[in-house]
Amino acid sequence: MFNHIVLFLLHKKYKMKIFKDIVRGGIDMEKLRGFEIAKGFEDKGINLPIRKTKYSAGYDIEAAEDVIIPSFKKGTNPTLIKTGLKAYMQDDEMLLLYNRSSNPKKKGLILANSVGVVDKDYYGNPDNDGHIMFAFYNIKDEDIEIKKGEAIGQAIFQKYLVVDNDIAEGERIGGFGSTTK
Repeated sequence: MFNHIVLFLLHKKYKMKIFKDIVRGGIDMEKLRGFEIAKGFEDKGINLPIRKTKYSAGYDIEAAEDVIIPSFKKGTNPTLIKTGLKAYMQDDEMLLLYNRSSNPKKKGLILANSVGVVDKDYYGNPDNDGHIMFAFYNIKDEDIEIKKGEAIGQAIFQKYLVVDNDIAEGERIGGFGSTTK
């Protein structure tokens, strides 16, 4: 029991030292995953996403600008809502984009693709720097206005697996929707 207490205290002390070194800039940390401001949005007052509670899985994403989402009519394309963000991640990770649970009922907003998938190689692409956007349909009878800074969705980093005989070697050459071109 005593050994476990000593190990716990040493562990706590070590973690605190590392934290203090990081805060002081003493340790150069490798970037694992996170969000950055996309090119063209550096001076637009974009907030980096945060989790609101200790056990939240998703990072809350805000709209980068005011936008009107028209009421759905047959043949209407989804409205792309800019976030001003891009995300970096590890080779075996993706970023999943989800709607806010309150959006369908309160605002009539549904994601056109149900769940957005942001691949690692979308980050920094030459078309749009990896700018993340949400594609929404408005199923209400009236147009819906989204204001800059309003929470529009959530983003969750996720690991993924590949099959034994995976042979993917292609490289992304564009931005939004480019992997099918």
